[in-house]
Amino acid sequence: MAYNFFTSVFFLFFSITSTTPKHEKAPATLASNEAVSGAEMLYNSIKSHSVTMPAYECFSKAFNGFNKLKAQGKIKKDLLTVIDFSLSSTAKRLWIIDMATQTVVYNTLVAHGRNSGDEFATTFSNAASSNCSSLGFYATGELYMGKHGESMRLDGLEQGINNNARNRAVVMHAADYVNEDFAKQHHRIGRSQGCPALPNEVNKEVIKLIQGRSCLFIYHPSQSYATASRLLS
Repeated sequence: MAYNFFTSVFFLFFSITSTTPKHEKAPATLASNEAVSGAEMLYNSIKSHSVTMPAYECFSKAFNGFNKLKAQGKIKKDLLTVIDFSLSSTAKRLWIIDMATQTVVYNTLVAHGRNSGDEFATTFSNAASSNCSSLGFYATGELYMGKHGESMRLDGLEQGINNNARNRAVVMHAADYVNEDFAKQHHRIGRSQGCPALPNEVNKEVIKLIQGRSCLFIYHPSQSYATASRLLS
């Protein structure tokens, strides 16, 4: 009888102490499941039916800036163009994302400035005649006919980072040196004077689509840019 009594007490104690932690941990598990950001949810949604996407680190920064600029009325369209200058110039490092339909519309090559680097862009400037690319958020402007044919002006939206874009004539235009054959021969594509130049075969379609106050974001994991930008935080 004594053995049965103490055995019963032991099992009763064990069952109480073993079930209590499970009960206490349940709310923490629920909270972690709910802690998914809007950027992550949208990223996963787009990625689920798109062949390619920028890295999440790049996209999340573009997403946050896009929302702030939309709220401020500085951009009008639901199109987000993302350029990732941390990638090789031989990679298709420009994406146009339709935020309304959550689809990637274009993914293509894009050039950086000749003084920003060779295969990889590493140096950026807002200064006139620097021949460098500038990072950050832009609003797309109007179309015009220039020396490269049909082109599109850009307005830098970040003071001290890219606000000299229009004065520097940093525009989006077509270029013969932005193509895969050039990349295979030189292990990089050609470089511009700071413009995000596009392949001839997609330039007209792209600039007609994104003209007129859509958002363009040029990304690089630069600490100096991250510190200076007011649109990333």
